[in-house]
Order: sequence, then C-alpha cells, then structure tokens
Amino acid sequence: MKRLFDIAVSASLLVLLLPVLAVLAVAVRIKLGGPVLFRQTRPGKDAKPFEMLKFRTMTNARGPDGALLSSQERLVPFGRRLRSSSLDELPELWNVLKGDMSLVGPRPLLMDYLPLYTIEQARRHDVQPGLTGWAQVNGRNALSWEDKFRLDVWYVDHRSFWLDLTILLKTIGVAFKRSGINASDGKIMGRFKGNSAE
Repeated sequence: MKRLFDIAVSASLLVLLLPVLAVLAVAVRIKLGGPVLFRQTRPGKDAKPFEMLKFRTMTNARGPDGALLSSQERLVPFGRRLRSSSLDELPELWNVLKGDMSLVGPRPLLMDYLPLYTIEQARRHDVQPGLTGWAQVNGRNALSWEDKFRLDVWYVDHRSFWLDLTILLKTIGVAFKRSGINASDGKIMGRFKGNSAE
C-alpha cells in the first residue's frame, strides 16, 4: 500500500508541478549557473547507494587558491530562499517514483556517515529514506544529530500508513512556517562527526 501510494502521489505531483519545476530550473540556471540539478550518492534502504536529485542552492564560488568556499559563503540569498521554502527538494519526487525513496522516511544523509553510526542509529536504514520524515516535522535541522537519529529510529519502530499521512500533513505546515531550516544557532547544519563528538 505504501509503495502504491508513493507512486500515485509522486507521479501526480510531478505532472501538476511541471510548470513550477520548469520555472525553478530556469531561475537556478540564471542565478546559480549550471548544472541546475545537484546530484549526490546517498544511502537508501539497507544502506544501498542511489543518486539523489535536488535543485542546486549554492554557487561554485572559489577562493584565490582555487578551492571551493565554505557552504555558508556559497549559499547566496536566492539559494537560501530556495532552501527555506523546501522547493529545492522537489526533484526528489523522481527518486520516489523510481523507488529509491519514499514520500515518508528518515532523510537520506551522506555516505560518509555510515561507519559513524551506532548499531541503533544505523537502524534508520531498515526502511526507505523519505522526502520528509518524523524528524523533519519535529524540529528538522534545529535538532541535534542525536535527537534526529532517535526520531528516525522511532519512526522505523512505529511506521504505519496513518503515521505517514500525519507526517505529510504536518510537513505542509512546517514548509509554510519555514521552521527548522537551519541549526539552532541559525547556521547551516554541521556535519555529523560521530557519537564521540556529541
């Protein structure tokens, strides 16, 4: 039932939002340059890698030494607005349609984090990653990594079709309020460095 729901909703939204996706693609190309889409390998169910799609939110600005500037410096106002509205996540509907992701589940993080999880935290990969999840409607990036993972595992243990519907409805409210976009100090969420660093 969950997979059928994912297919029906993602396919419908991709068709309905096609004009919005086209406008956003043009805006990203003008404001940030190419490529329009940000592609990155992320771990899916059972930590199996897949290529996740998002709209770019950062420039390719580099310092005098040729190295990319920090994420904070490359996140220009347009990109910040794109992130705060969560519109940068819309291309992930294609990942949902393909079956790489679900509409609801723990957010897919970086491959680099896999060896850093505790056995309990790694259980977040027992289900498909989601476009939104329990942690996203309960604080998002304002949460500590430890709290995020605790909420992810809670979802794994309590998942149901009705819980997914509840999370999707709450996600709409969170997106409109634009809450929890950044860490509690107002900066971009820092990298997870393992439990010894928390």
